[in-house]
Amino acid sequence: MAYNKEPESEPRIYGYTRTATTVLTHFMCISFTVFIAILSRPGTSLFSWHPFFMTLAFSFFMTEAILLFSPHGSLAQKFPHKTKGRAHWILQCLCVTCAVLGLAAIVYNKHLNGKPHFTSWHGLLGLLTVCVVGLQSVAALPLIYHSLAKGWSLAKLKRYHAASGLVTYLLGSGSLLLGLSSAWFTASVGEYTWYLSALCTALNALVIMNQVSRAYTAKKRLQS
Repeated sequence: MAYNKEPESEPRIYGYTRTATTVLTHFMCISFTVFIAILSRPGTSLFSWHPFFMTLAFSFFMTEAILLFSPHGSLAQKFPHKTKGRAHWILQCLCVTCAVLGLAAIVYNKHLNGKPHFTSWHGLLGLLTVCVVGLQSVAALPLIYHSLAKGWSLAKLKRYHAASGLVTYLLGSGSLLLGLSSAWFTASVGEYTWYLSALCTALNALVIMNQVSRAYTAKKRLQS
């Protein structure tokens, strides 16, 4: 999905900066997930499972799944591409599982309290995101089991998967940002904590966008 070599003419400082940025992204996605887990205290109520599972899905598992292919700071840097692909798909399956559990928790919680479903932008975008991330994981099967890709170019499938995956990640990030504006979160944190949480989510999205766009820009340069 990504190339591990940067153009030789590029100054080393750029590579060092991207490595530092990737390491910071690892730290931010883990820290934000732990923070939400502490804040929501999963198990204390049915609702508490919703922010916990959704953050675990889109802030941790999905971010780490994409960062596996980063040429700067990947936790699987020395593993072959095939191994990275399998690990990526496993993390994505964990993401889907957590997203479905988070969706089920909030739907059932609203049902018990007699509240209407999907009446906010957060709810609607969240539902769309869960559906899309599930389809994205299923659509990735031909990239792992090539026999399912008969009649298709694997190179094109990888490009489509990367592009749709980036859209899916941005949908997840948008859902998280809208969740930060919910009554529960705004009542639980102070102003500075809110801005810091939003900044973590936004910066993670920017890093992922840069990684995916650079990978396929480099690929086009090599093919031209």
